[in-house]
Amino acid sequence: MIIDLASRQLRPTLIPPPDLTVSEWADEFRRLSPEASAEPGRWNTDRAPYQRGILDAVNDPATHTVVIMSSAQVGKTELLLNLIGYYVHQDPSPILCLQPTLDMAEAFSKDRLAPMVRDTPALRGKIADPRSRDSGNTLLHKKFPGGHITMAGANSPASLASRPIRIVLCDEVDRYPQSAAAEGDPVNLARKRTNTFWNRKVVLTSTPTVKGLSRIEDAYLGSDQRKYHVKCPECGEYFVMRWELLKMLDSRPETAQMACDKCGCLIDEKHKPRMLAGGDWIAGAEFNGVAGFHLSEFYSPWRHWREVAEDFIRAKENPEQLQVWVNTSLGETWEEQGESVDHIGLLSRVEENYPQDADYPLRTCGVDVQKDRLEASIVGWSKGEEAWLIDHLILPGDTAKQEVWDDLDDELRAYSIHLAAIDSGYNTSMVYAFCEGRRYTVPIKGITGIGRPLIEDERKRRQRLRNRRKKSASPEPIGVDQGKALVFSRLKISQKGDGYIHFPATAAFDDEYFAQLTAEKLVTRYSKGRPRQEWVQTRPRNEALDCLVYALAAMRLAGVDLSRAPDPDKPKPRWRHR
Repeated sequence: MIIDLASRQLRPTLIPPPDLTVSEWADEFRRLSPEASAEPGRWNTDRAPYQRGILDAVNDPATHTVVIMSSAQVGKTELLLNLIGYYVHQDPSPILCLQPTLDMAEAFSKDRLAPMVRDTPALRGKIADPRSRDSGNTLLHKKFPGGHITMAGANSPASLASRPIRIVLCDEVDRYPQSAAAEGDPVNLARKRTNTFWNRKVVLTSTPTVKGLSRIEDAYLGSDQRKYHVKCPECGEYFVMRWELLKMLDSRPETAQMACDKCGCLIDEKHKPRMLAGGDWIAGAEFNGVAGFHLSEFYSPWRHWREVAEDFIRAKENPEQLQVWVNTSLGETWEEQGESVDHIGLLSRVEENYPQDADYPLRTCGVDVQKDRLEASIVGWSKGEEAWLIDHLILPGDTAKQEVWDDLDDELRAYSIHLAAIDSGYNTSMVYAFCEGRRYTVPIKGITGIGRPLIEDERKRRQRLRNRRKKSASPEPIGVDQGKALVFSRLKISQKGDGYIHFPATAAFDDEYFAQLTAEKLVTRYSKGRPRQEWVQTRPRNEALDCLVYALAAMRLAGVDLSRAPDPDKPKPRWRHR
């Protein structure tokens, strides 16, 4: 009897797991969680048939790396979760899941991995609940029989060290920093962790960003470059769905149809499920151990063609929004049309009949501190972050003395400024003293780096303030490179509305002002074989550009929701002749 009981207890550990591919495992065992999916319940690869080829590429012994360059809304995160579930249940191994930041790694663990483990019975008993007293289970490190999984941030070199890893899953690699501190490229650091495994697998996923700088595009171009071909319901030939084949009548998205590039027939979207089911991945280059997959939103069962077209129509007049659309809808890199803005062309944008006394939802000021003067741009903001330059002030005086700061305070009060962002890089103590006790001012510190956001998200900001040891003034870190990119993209907007920048025809906005506003350009340079972008000055003075960037940062720091702000019919900024 004791032998029979022991036999029953040991039998599950003695039976080898079934020989399943990743997609077969997902179809049999995976359950989608209600808080992470609009379609909770049993996983069904046939819902998005293109996922089968991506998942099962991992099972190919000849493939050591899988690259997924795609749009949003095609299920990249669920693919990674399926891979984790497969290796936990079928082929226990040490796994590293690398996210752009540690915060994102924690969010992935709590919001995506934990619900999958909870709702998938095959995994529930293998990974302990993090609330248990199991020392092998923490938020970022979880053990299971035969292996473990570590969630890490690409911005943390410590999380990329130590343990050897067989399975490396790198998510959203285009959002990784160029280097993990001084350690080097995060993707290369993660790859090195797999060197001791002959059967290692590396998976890279991301929506792409800027051409020439995109990690995922670089990896995809080094792969066999597979694209999902679907069969035309008319001629039966295979083709790739892409933007230039989407046809509309009179630019009306509701009429969107896909044209076959073989016979030219127009295909209604009702045929898409059958086309996806009969589709096939076809490589465009020779296979060298790297399987590469590219997908756009046209293939997503969760997105309609008309929705992709609607997004394009909304974004086409705004370079900033258009880049987002190209990256997240087409899954393609954005190629800059120009690295600088012509200041002569901007002179033609000044508006002679600039109205006065507008009641803007928000008025901000960006202040640049020099040794012998303060320069400040006054900006009114309306719906869609449409900007109305009101004045550009030059206040002469020794900025190490109080008089010029009193002049600045008078101007800020006269213009009823909601928030002024003041650069603290020069005469720092005077900036701090001026901002102390003035709730409508904030000291800022410019931080360079193309990938750094203009302002911190609220969670990071609160954490930074909590960790501050002294109660003295603390400057807000500002991603000035991102700010310059935003300003330049908006200077290229030609149609008044969201993001457009207005200039009045006053003495403050002369040829010198616009020359300063466009005094930098974005260049690409190479460091240790990797391209990086940086802003360089093309003339000695650029205060106008700095001031507008700081005013933009002040607008974001003010936290006013301009999407709901009334759009003034006749905006009347309070500018004064000088």
